[in-house]
Amino acid sequence: MSSPSITMYATKTCPFCVAARALLQSKGVGWDEILIDVEPAKRDEMMTRSGRRTVPQIFIGDQHIGGFDDLQALEQAGGLDPMLGIA
Repeated sequence: MSSPSITMYATKTCPFCVAARALLQSKGVGWDEILIDVEPAKRDEMMTRSGRRTVPQIFIGDQHIGGFDDLQALEQAGGLDPMLGIA
């Protein structure tokens, strides 16, 4: 099973973005990162896709996961590995 694409809208220094990166790294998966502090026009794209203004905003495939708290809750509930295609 191939792993789905992961997209994270983030900024370079946000602590929740750093924590989300660490969690994804611990899973051994790669992701596309859109830095809205480097590309401010992408903030509107993020808000349109997610309905939220805060970073990070994480998508696995086309599914909006939410921010770091949502990602961590998914991990604690045992739902993250199946979404990532990790057995």
